[in-house]
Amino acid sequence: MAKQTSIITLNGKVGGLLFYKTKDGYFAREKGGIPKSRIMTDPKFARTRENIQEFTENAKSAKLFMDTARPATLRIADPKIYTRLVKIMMQILRTDPVNTRGERKVSEGDWSLLQGFELNARASLSSTLRVEYAQVNTATEWGVSIPPFLPADFLIVPEGATHFRVFIAGLSINMQTGERALEMDTSEELPVTQASGPINLAVQKADLSEPHKAYFMGVEFVQLVNGQHYYINNGIHNAATIIQTENS
Repeated sequence: MAKQTSIITLNGKVGGLLFYKTKDGYFAREKGGIPKSRIMTDPKFARTRENIQEFTENAKSAKLFMDTARPATLRIADPKIYTRLVKIMMQILRTDPVNTRGERKVSEGDWSLLQGFELNARASLSSTLRVEYAQVNTATEWGVSIPPFLPADFLIVPEGATHFRVFIAGLSINMQTGERALEMDTSEELPVTQASGPINLAVQKADLSEPHKAYFMGVEFVQLVNGQHYYINNGIHNAATIIQTENS
């Protein structure tokens, strides 16, 4: 490794050299590394190939989940949600009790590890919507029942918000075929200055036929201006959490 001393500093590849910057200054080194063909064939890199295969499987599963959930999370998900989801999906993959290293799959792992996953790391649902609720989980539907509450006491309302809405969503995915489905139910936009009535929301399981299912609840805030409702989309206050998972 050589340190650049010229007044002209470089970044990137030039010929057989790689120029780069660190906190200690600008440096240069020869390009190198192990050829991909060797990694994919040499017995010494068997563990590396296993890790590559499982990471690919994991990333594919996380992308399928995010693509399915996106209509419900557009105003909620934080910028690092995919990275966080990949991490939890890898934990699920490693619980696969069937397949050997390199062949383990998210679809065979403990899907319940997703329960409690926050879709916005900057605002948890439990710290934003501080109400007791009951789950409705039957053979035909999943939902929540929230008793009346006063937003001033049980809701962290962002500046400028005049209304809020509570929603639930259920998704189902098939990690082998890529088939997916999403169903949502949403409350009315409720004023933050008045006590709410009871909120009862449900999605039908018949519409969620793929084997891996996840159900989540969220809250979003709205500002009323001249009769028009605008979602407050600053990424700080909208929140949602995966409450229940099923694997059929």
